[in-house]
Amino acid sequence: MTPSCNPLRALVLACLAALCATAAQADIFVSSEKDNAIQQLDGEGKFIRSIPVCKRPRHMEWAARGQRIMVACGDSDQIGVVDIKAGTLIDSVPTGESPEIFALSPDGKTAYVSVEDASELAAYDLVGKKPLFAVKTGAEPEGVLATADGKYVYVTSEVANAVYGIDVAKRKAIGQVKTGMRPRRFAISPDMGELWVSNELGSSISILEVPAMKLKETLKLQVPGMRATDITPVGLIMSPDGKTAWVALGRANHVAEIDVQTRKVRGLALVGKRAWGLSLSADGSRLYVANGLSDDMTIIDTANRKPLRTVPVGREPHSILSN
Repeated sequence: MTPSCNPLRALVLACLAALCATAAQADIFVSSEKDNAIQQLDGEGKFIRSIPVCKRPRHMEWAARGQRIMVACGDSDQIGVVDIKAGTLIDSVPTGESPEIFALSPDGKTAYVSVEDASELAAYDLVGKKPLFAVKTGAEPEGVLATADGKYVYVTSEVANAVYGIDVAKRKAIGQVKTGMRPRRFAISPDMGELWVSNELGSSISILEVPAMKLKETLKLQVPGMRATDITPVGLIMSPDGKTAWVALGRANHVAEIDVQTRKVRGLALVGKRAWGLSLSADGSRLYVANGLSDDMTIIDTANRKPLRTVPVGREPHSILSN
C-alpha cells in the first residue's frame, strides 16, 4: 500500500484539515459601531459573516472559554452576549449609560465598566445581572484593565489626565497617577508590575509602576514628517512574552512597534485612517489593526512590520478579537 493510500494517514489529514477550517471560520471578530454588528473574518481577512448585535458595539472580550463574545453597546446601555457558533446575540446585561470599555474578572463573573456620564467605574454581576458596586473616578473614564490575579482594576480618566487604581476586595480606590493628556487604553506586563497607558493628546505612553501607583517613565512618540498633534495613540497591546508593545497612532495612520526593555521604537507600519483597535494572533505572527475612518482592517506581518493587506470591515470599526 502506498503512503497516499494509507487509510489512517488519510483520516489524520482530513481531521487536520477540518480543524484548520474550523479555526479559520472563527478567527477574527471586528465590532462595527455604525452597522450594529460584529464582522467575522478568517485569519487572512476573508469575510465570513456579519453578526447583528445591540446598538453601537464597541469594546469586546472573550467569554465561556472562547465560545462567546461579550460586547459593550454604547447606544443600548448594555453588554451583549454573542454565541459564536450560532452567530447570534443570546443575552444582555444592563449597564450605566453609554458603556465603551470594560474588563472581566478572571472567573468571568464580574464586568468592570467605565461609565462616562457618572464619572465612575461600575462593577456588575453578570450572572444576576445587577450592579455590585461603583467607585468614583475623574471625569470621562474610559480604559479599563483587570489584573489576572483579580486583585486590582485600573481605569483612565480622559479629563483628569490620570489613572485610578481600585482594590477589588476593598471596593475602593488605592490611588491615582497623573499621565499625559487624555489617557485612553492599557497594556500590562506579564508580571503585572508595569502598566502602559496611551495618551491620545499627549503623543506619548506613560509607564506606571503598579500596584504602587507611581509614574516610572514617559515615552514620546514620533512619526517623521508629522506634527505631534497628529500623533494620537489609542490602541495598545503587549506581546504575551512582554518583550514587544504595539501602539496604534490614530490620525498618524501608523502603528509603532516598541521594544519594551529598551523603550525604543523599532519601527513603524503604515495602515489605514485613524488606526484604533489592535489584536494579535495567537502565535503573534499577525497584528490586526482597526482603522476607524477608512472602515477597514490592516493585517501586519509582525516579523518585519509589513502590511500584508487591508480589507473592509464595516462602518467605524472599533475593536478586534482574534482567537
